[in-house]
Amino acid sequence: MPQNRIILVTIGVMLSLFLASMESTVVATAMPTIVGQLGGLEHYSWVFSAFMLTSTTFVPLYGKLSDIYGRRRIYVIAMALFLLGSVMCGLANSMTQLILGRALQGLGAGGIQPLAFILIGEMFNLRQRAKMQGLFSGVWGFSSIVGPLLGGYIVDKFTWHWIFYINILPGLLAAALVAFGWQEQAQSHERPKVDYLGAALLTSSIVSLLLGLMDFGSIGSWSLISLAVVLFAALVWVESRSADPILPLPLFRDRLFLTAITHGIFTGWALFGSISYIPLFVQSVLGTSATQAGITITPMLLGWVTASIIGMRLIMTVGHRKLGLVGTAVFVTGAFLMMWIGAGSSQIVMMLYVAMMGIGMGLSVPAFLVAVQTTMERRNLGTATSMLQFSRLIGGTLGVSVMGAALSIRLASNLSASGLDPSLVAQILDPLPGVEVIVDAGVRLAMANAIHLVFVIAFVSAALGLVAVFFTPHQELKEKSPSVVGLD
Repeated sequence: MPQNRIILVTIGVMLSLFLASMESTVVATAMPTIVGQLGGLEHYSWVFSAFMLTSTTFVPLYGKLSDIYGRRRIYVIAMALFLLGSVMCGLANSMTQLILGRALQGLGAGGIQPLAFILIGEMFNLRQRAKMQGLFSGVWGFSSIVGPLLGGYIVDKFTWHWIFYINILPGLLAAALVAFGWQEQAQSHERPKVDYLGAALLTSSIVSLLLGLMDFGSIGSWSLISLAVVLFAALVWVESRSADPILPLPLFRDRLFLTAITHGIFTGWALFGSISYIPLFVQSVLGTSATQAGITITPMLLGWVTASIIGMRLIMTVGHRKLGLVGTAVFVTGAFLMMWIGAGSSQIVMMLYVAMMGIGMGLSVPAFLVAVQTTMERRNLGTATSMLQFSRLIGGTLGVSVMGAALSIRLASNLSASGLDPSLVAQILDPLPGVEVIVDAGVRLAMANAIHLVFVIAFVSAALGLVAVFFTPHQELKEKSPSVVGLD
């Protein structure tokens, strides 16, 4: 491709990746205000789960569809879905409409992120790609830090609707740059098969499980959980016979890969659950603004980015196993300290604890990624890498849903025991002048106790992630040679 086209596409891809990654965190600081205005605290977790679920389960499909129909066409469709979902979210008048909009947004984001790296992989050679990877990691880190702060600022200064509307103009610009700049590569006449049945079974099993966990304990919930088990069993049967499965079962026989996947599920559960509910705690219990809630999360993201840079410089001398153990231990320590946060806690202390969690993830996650990529056969490299990301996101989706169900049950019980009206919750999430002091004490204590259960669940999940790390095999990082994998 000509140099001017490469520059246009690179700018478009960077902009779109910034929007897609920012959208997963920008909502967190706005959610307490949104719930205060729209109601539906019991559906709080679904605003996150819907986005994460669709953006996760459709990632493998987008890569195969772009092989068949071309990168440009699939990228534009993904961006269109993302922007349409953003408009739906901004126009939402109920939690149900907002959740549907978030699901559509996630469906688009699930295509933008993998296609961004596919385009970069085709435009640049190996040496250039390594430099671009650092640049794109910086974009991801910057967007993750800006997201909560921007979300809080917009809610405080304007209205929450604009956290979705701000995507429209940059998204259109990014789509235009890629659409006009990208030069389609010559494609093979042999079109790869798409595992639609596997994708459908995977999505259906996870959705059934999430719906069952949302109303855990009822007859309907047990029916949905049972259905999820049946669907997952069918998924395993189908994938074991598929020529190009969306869930590659043979990879799970590799001990390092299985350990990394298990670590990803449990730490993703604890991490995304914490990120989703810390702003709710800061705003509803500590009584701060949405901007302050965003500032509280920022140290976690800063710690992650900084620790990942340092960890990658240490991995060859320290080793991936030791780095994973140290990082996960720091993460567990931060999650343990978060359990002792209460209504009278300091926001500064809370920021130190979440920074520890971020540092832990920054050390452990890249260590497992590099270890898997180095030891995996080259033909399985792309699949293994996407599965690691998939494990963290699925863990986060399940974690947010389980924590949401636990929060709703505990809060309802606390309010009932104290004889408080549940409608008072909306007043502390979106307070009216002069009313805040009247409803503060009892409702804030009830909310603090309910969110405490969320932090306990996060710690248990983080501890299970640490247990998984102890099963990491003692092996030297050594790349598979081309002759082993049959490359020319």
